[in-house]
Amino acid sequence: MNICYITGFYIRPELFKLSLKKDLHADCLALIEIGKNASNWKTNNDQKLEILIDLLCRTHPQEKVLIFSQFADTVYYLTTQIQQRGIQKVAGVTGNSTNPAETAWRFSPESNGKPIPKTEQIRILIATDILSEGLNLQDCAIIINYDLPWAIIRLIQRVGRIDRIGQNAAKIFCYSFLPAEGVEEIIRLRSRLRQRLQENAEVVGADEAFFEDDIDRQVILDLYHEKSGILDGEDDTEVDLISEAYQIWKNAIDADPSLKKTIENLPNVVYSTRDYQPTPSYPEGVLLYMKTAEGNDHLAWVDQKGNSVTQSQFAILRAASCHPKTPPHSHNPQHHELVKKGVELIAEEEKNTGGQLGRPSGSRFRTYERLKRYVAEVKGTLFASENLRKAIAQIYQHPLRQSAIDRLNLCLKSGATDEQLSELVVALYIDEQLCIIQEEATTQEAQIICSLGLFQS
Repeated sequence: MNICYITGFYIRPELFKLSLKKDLHADCLALIEIGKNASNWKTNNDQKLEILIDLLCRTHPQEKVLIFSQFADTVYYLTTQIQQRGIQKVAGVTGNSTNPAETAWRFSPESNGKPIPKTEQIRILIATDILSEGLNLQDCAIIINYDLPWAIIRLIQRVGRIDRIGQNAAKIFCYSFLPAEGVEEIIRLRSRLRQRLQENAEVVGADEAFFEDDIDRQVILDLYHEKSGILDGEDDTEVDLISEAYQIWKNAIDADPSLKKTIENLPNVVYSTRDYQPTPSYPEGVLLYMKTAEGNDHLAWVDQKGNSVTQSQFAILRAASCHPKTPPHSHNPQHHELVKKGVELIAEEEKNTGGQLGRPSGSRFRTYERLKRYVAEVKGTLFASENLRKAIAQIYQHPLRQSAIDRLNLCLKSGATDEQLSELVVALYIDEQLCIIQEEATTQEAQIICSLGLFQS
């Protein structure tokens, strides 16, 4: 039986149109003709390569640089040409490499906890997207997209290798080679991207002058260069509480290292009160931080009547901020009763909206709902893989890892299709980077971590 294999799946011949063979044959003849007419390749005339060499030798002559290409042949070509220019400590990685992880460790030993001597380390690493997922490469703060993938999510995954917790550089540089104008007329990459951005304006960013013709090129450039904030939503969307709290924690203990021991020794249910100047939108009340029985982190803010002030996690976190030397004052007699009201509000919200999947605006809830619908739509096709079904079940049963939350948020905000979202989730599942698997026998109770009263003196 004749079977066509595509990325590990097979498609029955009768499902193809009869014109496919003719079109493929025509494509092959066209490629052969191009090869015949092409002159011998002279690398000195490769302007794109010369720009890359200039970046490596003049702009960043000492720093570590991570270069991505979609094609293994390009990786081999760049590795050879860069080495021939006398640049040392260069390595290339593709899907055919024996041990890509070992090469990545030599490039980024500190972030991977590998004691590799400097004489054996790599300064310039050239790779296909085999390194765009599952590896820590944040010893480097410079990334170059030598060619552009069709999917925005691939760019996000690439930058995610270095733009992550543990990155010590004050700035991250991301360079991207865009198609030349003539090539753009043929493949229409930028114009297709612009259309996609327009269709997804509600999740990518603002919808006023954001996509006007006079600035659309800059918007695309900003997106490809991962300009800060270009993929961020409004403050009132889901907040990455762990990352936000980690930064607050790091800033505090960097300023006063003695706080680390003090804070770590505080018991749960600890509480305090500080002076607060209320506004019409944010009245006096109590802030509450708790972890639910399902392992979800929640912040709540209730007023003196026990009503929710806001569900914006950013607003609550900002209201709690104060200097370590801020003087406390006696707590309000209603404090503990208001904490109880906050717990009840959180429990009710989790029951009626997100359940164990958390808030409806959260990445876990949104990913689960989208993929559950997607699996129903592709049932009976090669897209309904067993790994995808297992990944969806895992999302329902267990909380997401923080790294998975970060990447899913970027994927969702970039307007990725259901197919692209499913590919990311399956990749995370296979790499065991999707969920935090807790022991089934372990029972977890809801915990009140702390509370803070906000009242006028």
